[in-house]
Amino acid sequence: MDLLLDNLWLIIALPLAGAIALHFAGRFLPEPLPGIAAAGAIGLAFVIAAIAFVPLATGDAEPRTLMLWEWMPGLGAAFEIRWDQLSALMTLIITGVGMLIHIYSVGYMHGDPRFSRFFTYLNLFAASMLTLVLASNFAMMFVGWELVGLCSYLLISFWFTRPSAAAAGKKAFVVNRIGDFAFIVGLMLIFSQFGSLSMSETVLNHPGEVISPSMATAIAILFLIGAAGKSAQIPLYVWLPDAMEGPTPVSALIHAATMVTAGVYLIARNAAIFELSPVALPIVATVGAATALVAALIAIGQNDIKKVLAYSTVSQLGYMFLAVGSAGYVAGVFHLMTHAFFKALLFLGAGSVIHGMHEEQDMRKMGGLRKAMPITHATMLVATLAIAGIFPFAGFFSKDEILAAVFANGGYYFVLWGVGLFTAFLTAFYMTRQYIMVFWGTPRWVEGLKPHESSLWMTVPLMVLAVLSAGAGFINAPQLLTLEHYLDPVFEALHPAHLESELPRLLGMDGLALGLALVSLAVALTGIGTALYVYARSSERFREWFANATRRPMAASENAFWVDKFYGKTIVLPGKKLAQGMATFDSSFVDGTVNSVAGAVKRIGMALKPLQTGYVRSYGAGFVAGVIGLVIFFLTRGGV
Repeated sequence: MDLLLDNLWLIIALPLAGAIALHFAGRFLPEPLPGIAAAGAIGLAFVIAAIAFVPLATGDAEPRTLMLWEWMPGLGAAFEIRWDQLSALMTLIITGVGMLIHIYSVGYMHGDPRFSRFFTYLNLFAASMLTLVLASNFAMMFVGWELVGLCSYLLISFWFTRPSAAAAGKKAFVVNRIGDFAFIVGLMLIFSQFGSLSMSETVLNHPGEVISPSMATAIAILFLIGAAGKSAQIPLYVWLPDAMEGPTPVSALIHAATMVTAGVYLIARNAAIFELSPVALPIVATVGAATALVAALIAIGQNDIKKVLAYSTVSQLGYMFLAVGSAGYVAGVFHLMTHAFFKALLFLGAGSVIHGMHEEQDMRKMGGLRKAMPITHATMLVATLAIAGIFPFAGFFSKDEILAAVFANGGYYFVLWGVGLFTAFLTAFYMTRQYIMVFWGTPRWVEGLKPHESSLWMTVPLMVLAVLSAGAGFINAPQLLTLEHYLDPVFEALHPAHLESELPRLLGMDGLALGLALVSLAVALTGIGTALYVYARSSERFREWFANATRRPMAASENAFWVDKFYGKTIVLPGKKLAQGMATFDSSFVDGTVNSVAGAVKRIGMALKPLQTGYVRSYGAGFVAGVIGLVIFFLTRGGV
């Protein structure tokens, strides 16, 4: 076991080696070998992580840091791996869910002319995210942070011949740069205050020994902006819905196992700094609650099957921010884990539907698919119930724990709890709407189309994820709290500030906790019942009345409240005009001035050119003329 623990770098190296090998040799391999090689690389990483996870989970091993090599010793920057409870859990999620997505992709990307290149990017994406979560210093974390941004750009614009895909990749890249800039400034403050970029015991658990609350606030806010970019929170969420332009497995990977979870991980990892600030955590919680609500309202009006899930991801990430902003770090990580299972299942299921419908994504042209696609239908139903928060599916436990953590803070957090509860209703409503529009009712697809179930490459991962989505919630069930105890060492130093007050009591099976859980379940059931009545059980007359009554709000929802247009008019368009103005200034004034000087020099040179004849007699005549001129000058001035 020690030999394995001493070589944990293999977890990053294996998918990275897969990416490098496929980059150079993938084009020479026939299908499905590149996919199998990529899935095997990340599968081996998962096996190593799972074996190394066991002694950590049983308490037979302590967290450790493995130094690989010094990078910039003066900055405390090195390639070193932190293997503790939090990084191990994140590693299992990334490699486990990532492996299933790799396997699914073998079937989904069949026939694509850039089949091997796709798996090159997938392996690189996984290696980048593993670098981020296993980093033991901020410099290495930043390397992973930037690499996932690059990989998202490559994968979102994978079908770059489509203008919309190229634009979506560019949009994701640019919006993330805004958050990344704030993250870099935050790292500068970390270095200026702690004298190093290393995640030392002081930084992670006792930052108050070095920095003041005001400095902690500055660092926390900058980290929050960086996290908002990666995790698509208000106001930087606009890139994630457009990321649907990439192949569906990419959406599953970004939304479930990589990239968007980086922001939640960043806050959870640096929880001690956020705890030190008197205002940072309420801001995080408020941003999360607002994002969860707005994204859920937008999801209601979407008709593209992937767009519904995209806004759903934004909303669920808001839930995670609401959790960590309420000092419910375990609840946030717990929801991150369960969400990885059911959101990956939802996206892969949507991909199966799109595949079976011959690339059709508009839910208004679907319906009645449950008979044609029984496995996809059954697994999507499980995922829908999980994300809706229905007992005993995974989402019920994690969402309930978040709401309990928010409620435990009292005061202003009661408002946020109400927002979270209403968002739970909306989540159940729009997910049920999607399920009904896709799988129930009369078929609405075009004549001649014959939907079919997907191959085993695609349906086996769906079934595995369905099992996890159904049962993973029991890992942290109230009577067990297995995940709570497992993560306790990571957040142990924070307990005096928050977790020893109300939270443990509320998370137990006392009367209040049970009451909150029943309220949460009732709200979710109400959301499902409302959607069932509106879209499946009501009369045609009622549906027409409902459509007319909600026409304007649904139009606003369908257009995402015109936020993109607002950004376009207030930021993008002025930015373009400013850039065009600067380009005109550069070409006319700067270039004009330089060109004018160059032209004058050229003209002077041309005027003097006749003097450079190359004949000695000409130069001699000039010399004599000069001497005569000097003599005349001195004679006429009386100087001789």
